Amino acid sequence: MSKQVTLTIDDQEVTVEEGTVIVDAAKSIGINIPVFCYHPKMEPVGMCRMCLVEVGRPVRDRETGEFMRDDEGNIKVEFGKNLETACTVPICEGMVVRGMTEKVKRGREAILEFFLTSHPLDCPICDKGGECSLQELSLHHGLGVSRFPYTKKMHLEKHVPLGDLITLDQERCIQCGRCIRFQKNIVDDPVLEFYHRSRHTEIVSCSNPKFDSYWSGNTTDICPVGALTTNDFRFEARIWEMDQSPSICSHCPVGCNLTIDHRREPKSGRREIQRVMPRQNEWVNEIWICDKGRFAHHFTVDENRLTHPLVRSGDGSLRPATWEKALDRAVEGLRAADGELLTLVGGRLANEDLFHLRYLNDGLGGQVALYSTMAGGDLVAQVGLGKGSNLGDLGEGDAILIAASDLEEEAPLWWLRVKAASERGAALIVANPRKTKTDRYANHQIRYAYGEESETVMDLLGGEGEAARAFAEADNAIVFFGSEGLDYARSRVLAQACANLLIKTGHVGRANNGLVGVWPRANTQGAWDMGFRPHQSLPEVLDGKKALYIAAADPVGDGLVEDISDLFVVVQELFLTETAQQADVVFPAKAVTEKAGTFTSGERRVQRFEPVVPARGDVLEDFAIASKVGELLGLEMPNGSAAAVMEQIAKQNPDYADVTLSGLREVKEQWPIIVPKDYAYIGTAYKNTSGLGMQLSPFSERAKVNPGEASLGRQMPEADLVAVPVTRLYDQGSMIRDLDVLQPRLLDPQVFLSPQDAERKGVQEGEMVDFDLGGRTYRLKLSLQDDIPAGTALVPRSLGVPLEGPAGVDISPAGEDR
Repeated sequence: MSKQVTLTIDDQEVTVEEGTVIVDAAKSIGINIPVFCYHPKMEPVGMCRMCLVEVGRPVRDRETGEFMRDDEGNIKVEFGKNLETACTVPICEGMVVRGMTEKVKRGREAILEFFLTSHPLDCPICDKGGECSLQELSLHHGLGVSRFPYTKKMHLEKHVPLGDLITLDQERCIQCGRCIRFQKNIVDDPVLEFYHRSRHTEIVSCSNPKFDSYWSGNTTDICPVGALTTNDFRFEARIWEMDQSPSICSHCPVGCNLTIDHRREPKSGRREIQRVMPRQNEWVNEIWICDKGRFAHHFTVDENRLTHPLVRSGDGSLRPATWEKALDRAVEGLRAADGELLTLVGGRLANEDLFHLRYLNDGLGGQVALYSTMAGGDLVAQVGLGKGSNLGDLGEGDAILIAASDLEEEAPLWWLRVKAASERGAALIVANPRKTKTDRYANHQIRYAYGEESETVMDLLGGEGEAARAFAEADNAIVFFGSEGLDYARSRVLAQACANLLIKTGHVGRANNGLVGVWPRANTQGAWDMGFRPHQSLPEVLDGKKALYIAAADPVGDGLVEDISDLFVVVQELFLTETAQQADVVFPAKAVTEKAGTFTSGERRVQRFEPVVPARGDVLEDFAIASKVGELLGLEMPNGSAAAVMEQIAKQNPDYADVTLSGLREVKEQWPIIVPKDYAYIGTAYKNTSGLGMQLSPFSERAKVNPGEASLGRQMPEADLVAVPVTRLYDQGSMIRDLDVLQPRLLDPQVFLSPQDAERKGVQEGEMVDFDLGGRTYRLKLSLQDDIPAGTALVPRSLGVPLEGPAGVDISPAGEDR
């Protein structure tokens, strides 16, 4: 246990960990020392001087080192001549801090007056009004008048686009450096810098494209003034006009906690989402979210959303229909299938939706499949993270292995937290065929050829290398496994190899140890837990089937099947996907912001989300749709609210037996402390009052080492050039492909090659190429990367190329006769 020391701050005694700075020590007992540049998640720099205090240090005897005491036995304290910055001074035993003296008051007034010499009078129009640190601190610590006339103020450029997502008002900036330090030190994207000096200092973007980072939105949260704003929220609403609702991000397996600000629009009368903000959960996302989680919510109000049922008419077209007619048609077709049914689901569905769809399918005697090519969810259930795990606890003496994953692209917050664990001393082992951003923090980098994933992991068992020893001897060890370059079969053996490694080294069944799947969707793990398994080949699974029930999946749009018109097809969706266009019945589903439910993250933390805004159109929850269909088919469906359905899940699924609504809503004290309206200390992050979720216990007694299932041999396609699937954060998925706010960041359909392979194929950077795969030709843009292995082409998922695993391809200049 770390050493504790006791000091006095404004006549209150406090005992905290040695090394804590005065600002944090004061915050722990409810004393708010004003700050601008300081942030508890970043190293202090003492730039703004707003946190000035008087500091008295105990006097020690120079010979003995003991505290000197007065006649009454009290420790003697000597105060320095000058005020000191509370954010840079570590506490010590017996220290006395004064933050309310006249001297301190005058010092803070002077600092504020200095800040306001050139600050514009933007409060009536500034988006930060009502949640601005400068506004709040000026009210409580300022003089109220200024000796500097308005005409003498500096006038700098306003509405400066730092990038596609963020705008800077240079006049409002107080040069605290929070944004620069966050991008450089927290997320390792040093894309912002100070430019010029003195009163002409300004923030500039030094990347191309501008502000090239997945984390730019966080700088608007921690900016203490209105200098940085997001383009989609700028001039849209004021803080006092909005209500707040808790939610969970639906775009990756991390399960980031969100607070969604919304208000009733004066013109339309509808309640609209204004912005998405981080909600503190130090076990999940701390106080950060990536830009995809922040900006992609606009899909929920896309004009192309389905708003009413559709039924195929006699002339072959899909036409609007009542729910009664659509349900009757679905029941008729499903009953005629006589059990020859496949229910295909995607990982955006909540646990409650999946439970109902499984119930419906089993009642009809059908087969289920998960729309994914990544295996291992059953192994995660056995050897996943132990209850009480927190990546924030990992440090010196611990180990983390990342296998077959570009972690920042696939699960950004996990990348951020793994980076921080490495900086605290955890041994980070990265095993991947190519270099990724995670390599910057790796103690051990293991390169293997695509197809050698599982063998590489198994080599760590009993190996004599430093990486093998670091993992085997670690106090705690976690494995993240992804799907880089994998098909279903190779994914399965990789997951087993990772499980074997953990079991053999004794890193299962306890906190901060275990297996984490870097899944492609928010609730892929929940789908596994609800009994769904990926398909190995969708055409083969469909063979002999008469009906297909699809929810949250688009196999036609992704090119995995071309024609399903010979089947009776029911689709539950948000949009009229290419698959939905071939359906006999299309049911419109509610978005995550319009319903309640739970997701199970890759760490097997079950978290609840609540309705934020009323649904648009005549739409229902996915579980409600399945329930209505089942009832009409004569099945006894588990009806009720989402909370009632979770009770049924807990009764029938042993893994979820302890999950309760009260448990999901339980909150605990977290550090750093977020105090509503104390925006100076931490920025505009929301305190978590709605629940931290519940982590499931792994059933490690079921875990077995299966060496025979942990190796396939390389078995790669025999080809001059092999294409492998990879994941990019900004893909062309249905939820973001049409969003104006993210359009500049989305990938065009493209393929990545090494410069050597490009020269060999006679193609050049940036040009269009013909990409031949499986007898079909795709027109793609070519991008070059130096770290791609020879003979390999990287194809990002969700860009229209149906690549489920490694495949031989050919690339040539577009339009060339071959």
